[in-house]
Amino acid sequence: MNLTLFLLFPLATAIAILLASGLKQIRVIALIGSLLQLALGGKLLMAYYEQRAAGNQSQMLFEYVQKWYGPLNLQYHIGVDGISIAMILLTAFVVVAGILVSWETEHLSKEFFFLLVLLSLGAYGFFISLDVFTMFFFLEVAVIPKFLLIGIWGSGKKEYSAMKLALMLMGGSALILVGMLGIYFSSKTAAGAHSFDLLELAKMNIPLARQMLFFPFAFIGFGIFTAIFPFHTWVPDGHASAPTAASMFLAGISMKLGGYGCLRVATYLMPDAAQAYAWVIILLATIAIIYGAFATMMQTDLKYINAYSSISHCGFVLLGIGMLTQTSINGAVMQMVSHGLMTALFFAAIGMVYSRTHTRMVAQLGGLLKIMPFISTVFVIAGLCSLGLPGFSGFAAEMTVFMGSWQNPDKWYRLATILACASIVVTAVYILRAAGKSIMGPLGSESYQNLT
Repeated sequence: MNLTLFLLFPLATAIAILLASGLKQIRVIALIGSLLQLALGGKLLMAYYEQRAAGNQSQMLFEYVQKWYGPLNLQYHIGVDGISIAMILLTAFVVVAGILVSWETEHLSKEFFFLLVLLSLGAYGFFISLDVFTMFFFLEVAVIPKFLLIGIWGSGKKEYSAMKLALMLMGGSALILVGMLGIYFSSKTAAGAHSFDLLELAKMNIPLARQMLFFPFAFIGFGIFTAIFPFHTWVPDGHASAPTAASMFLAGISMKLGGYGCLRVATYLMPDAAQAYAWVIILLATIAIIYGAFATMMQTDLKYINAYSSISHCGFVLLGIGMLTQTSINGAVMQMVSHGLMTALFFAAIGMVYSRTHTRMVAQLGGLLKIMPFISTVFVIAGLCSLGLPGFSGFAAEMTVFMGSWQNPDKWYRLATILACASIVVTAVYILRAAGKSIMGPLGSESYQNLT
C-alpha cells in the first residue's frame, strides 16, 4: 500500500480545482477527489487487517523512508498503525461531508474548495508522517486554510475570529517548534547524528532533565490545537464565525491534530516527563471538561453550544492521555473519532437549519421537527451521541476513558475521574434543552411554515 497516494490525490484534486472553469466542474472535482480519498482509506483499513491477520506485528505498516536533506538528517518517513488509520478515516468522512454541505457555495467557490482540499492534504500528511519535522510541516499546511476560510467566507466578527485563531494556533506551533528542536538536539543516533525520526527517537534514552524541559512545550503546543485550558478561547469564536464546512473541519479534523500530536509526539517520545507531569495534564483536562460543560449551559447560539461542548469533550481526550493507562489511551483515541464524527454532524445540521431559518438562536427556533424532520433527526442523533447515550459512540468512548482512568490507583486521579463522570449530567441538560427548544413545541416563527 503506497501511503504517498494520500498526498497525491488531494494535491491532484487541488490542482484540478484551480484549472476548472465552472462552478459545476469545481464541485464535481472536489467531491470525486474526496470520495477517492475515502475509498483509499477503506482500502488502507482492509490492507492493514490483512497484514495483521497474516502475522505482521511491526509497529508501523507500509513504511517508506526517503532522506531528503542529509546534513540535518531530515527524512520523508511515512507509515501507519491503528491510531493513524482511525484518524485518516475520520478525516476522509469529514471532508466528504464538508464538501457536500458546501455544495451551494458560490462566492469565490474555486478558492473555497481549493482551501478545503488543502486543509485535508495537511491533515493526511500529518497523520501518516513518522518524522517530527515533516509532521510539523503538514501541521502548518493545515493551519493556513483555516485563517482564510474564516476571514473570507465567515460571518459576524470573522476578521477578529480568524486573527484570534491564527495567532493562538501559531503560538501553539511556536511551542511545538521549541519542543521539537529540543528533542532533536537531545537525540543522537548510533552514527552520532541528531534525528527527527519518531521511531528512532522512541528508542533513545533522552535525559530526564531534557524531557522535563521540553515536554511542556510540545504537549501544550499540541494541546492548544485541542482546546487545552486555558488556551481554548479561539474555539468558540472560531466556530461561531466559520462557514459550516470550516466549522466541521475545525472540530472534526483540526482539533484532532492536537490530540494526536499530544499522544504521538509528546507522550510517546518523552514518557518519563509525561509521567511526571501527568497531574498537571489531568488537572487541566478536568477543568476543561467541567468548565466547558457549564459554559455550554449558558449559551443560546447553537454554534456556541457546539463549540463550548467541544472544549468539554476534548477534555476527555486529554484526560485519557494524562492517565497513561492502556485502556484510557484507547478511550482517548475512541473519543477523538467519536467527537470528530459527532460534532461534524452537529455543525452540518446547524448549518442546514441556519440556511433555512437565518438564525442560530435557540429562543427563535422551535417546532423544526414538523417542517424539517430529516435535519431534526440528524440533530437528535448527534445530541444523543454527545451526551453519551448507551448504543452510541460517545458512550463507548467516554466509558473507556473512565474505566482506564479508574485503573490508576491514585486517589486524586480517581477524584478527577468522578468529577469528569459527573459532568455527563450537565451535558445531558444542555443537549436535551437545546434539542427540545429547537425541534419540539410550536414554530418559532410563522415564516417557518413554508420551509422544508
